[in-house]
Amino acid sequence: MTEAVFYDTLRQGLWVAFVISIPILSVALAAGLVVGLFQALTSIQEMTLTFVPKLGAIVAIFWVTMAFMSETLVNLFQGTLIPIIAGG
Repeated sequence: MTEAVFYDTLRQGLWVAFVISIPILSVALAAGLVVGLFQALTSIQEMTLTFVPKLGAIVAIFWVTMAFMSETLVNLFQGTLIPIIAGG
C-alpha cells in the first residue's frame, strides 16, 4: 500500500466519521441551547435537567438516523476497505 492510498483511505474514513456525527452533535447542541435558555429564564439550576433531555434527544436522533449511518459505513467498507484488504 502506498502512502497516497493510505492517506486517501484515512481521509475518506475521517470524512465518513464527520458526516455520521453531524446529526447527533447538532441535536445535542440544539437541546443544550434550549435547556440552557430554559434554565436561564426560570433560574432552575438542576443538573439532571440538562442531562436527561439531551440524552433523550441524542437517543431519538440516533434511532432515526441509524439506517443512514449503517448505509454510509457499509458503503465505505465495500467501496474502499474491502478492495484494499482483498487486493493485498
